[in-house]
Amino acid sequence: MSSSAIVKPGAGGVGRKPGSISKSTLKHWGTAYLFLLPSLIGLVIFRLYPVVEAFVRSLYRTSFGAGGGEIFVGLANYVDLLHDPIFWQSFKATLWLNLAINPIQICFAIAAALLVNRTGLAVRIYRTILMLPMGVSLAIACTLWGIMLNPNSGLVNSILASLGLPMQPFLTSSSQAMWSIILIASWKGVAYWMIFVLAGLQEIPEQIYEAAKIDGVSPWQQLRYITLPLLKRAILFVTVADTTANFLLVVPMYILTNGGPEMSTNVLMFEAYTSAFVYLDMARALSITSVLLALLLIVVAIQFKMLKVDY
Repeated sequence: MSSSAIVKPGAGGVGRKPGSISKSTLKHWGTAYLFLLPSLIGLVIFRLYPVVEAFVRSLYRTSFGAGGGEIFVGLANYVDLLHDPIFWQSFKATLWLNLAINPIQICFAIAAALLVNRTGLAVRIYRTILMLPMGVSLAIACTLWGIMLNPNSGLVNSILASLGLPMQPFLTSSSQAMWSIILIASWKGVAYWMIFVLAGLQEIPEQIYEAAKIDGVSPWQQLRYITLPLLKRAILFVTVADTTANFLLVVPMYILTNGGPEMSTNVLMFEAYTSAFVYLDMARALSITSVLLALLLIVVAIQFKMLKVDY
């Protein structure tokens, strides 16, 4: 055999050690990370650094004694929260809000996406109507809904009265205020999450449904065994993003209820805002924010565990 026929180790990938990475692959990875570098820097500066800074500052407390300044107190601020009934009431309100609003928004987003994932003039009109709330900011939406839900002169109670139904207190009732906020936030958010589900639906090959029809699969079986499993990635994204948004939801409480009535809508995010900008207790506000972020990470980790997605 001539020397030209001998293949050197590592040439063309032959003879390379198992698990080793070629220089060309490393070069491609380096190029990819170079393009991602500006976004990664922005993520560290504007997202990760504030979280670390908030936790570090939550370990201090402002001293009003001689000299002033901040003194290190360790976990004393968190210990105070454990004995604070207002904190626990806000904690329960936050959990209750998310246990109620997340399934509602996700289910309606999936249903709306299935409804508009078709062709035709009527579908285009319906899709436009569904997306109209996206053009209104949450602050304006809360203001408009606050007028409509006014217990004395609101449009909703006028409609109920015309139908012979009793008028409702809505935002002025401790049992209805949170549900009213869920209604407003869902009206604003369902169309937004629907777009991501719709994108996932349009990625499913039509040939799969054609083959299922030939095999006599019913529409319900198609939804259960084809559509929903293939939508798992989109549903996971919507679930995590929606949960994050609702854990940080504070605008309706600020504009409509001020955490009331009877602190029924005083979620952790609003309590942190009140502590920081009303009572000027920044240490308590940062401690509440850190607890809220930790709670959010736990919930998101559970969601990733439950909705396993193969990439």
